[in-house]
Amino acid sequence: MAETHSVTRARIEFGLRTFGASPLPVPVELEHDTDDPYAIVAVLHAGANIVRWIFGRDLLADGLLAPTGEGDVRVSPAADRSKAVVELNSPDGAAVLEAPAQELAAFLDRTYEKVPVGEESRWFDFDEELAKLALLD
Repeated sequence: MAETHSVTRARIEFGLRTFGASPLPVPVELEHDTDDPYAIVAVLHAGANIVRWIFGRDLLADGLLAPTGEGDVRVSPAADRSKAVVELNSPDGAAVLEAPAQELAAFLDRTYEKVPVGEESRWFDFDEELAKLALLD
């Protein structure tokens, strides 16, 4: 394991794309925890509802440059390159959101300061995670 545990957070206003109208503002809290260095948690505040999505840090970073992702989460640059598009799909529904690409990149840069690319395994305790899985049996 590496240095001291920390969580990097950012609150970014995403826009929920809707047909025939301007995007509706959706506050989103992004989190990167050094205890799970491969993941980003996005907490969306949609009215009284709170929705949590967990996806790869690499997926978010790669999606700022080119379309990426399959299935539940896809990220791509928008036609307006100052924005990124985040598509979320689940059995309960789907949402297409846009976010300021520069704010996403700044958040990612802060996560890389804590856990540089290629050093995630120094922070991730595989034995501990396997032990958690064994408890599920």
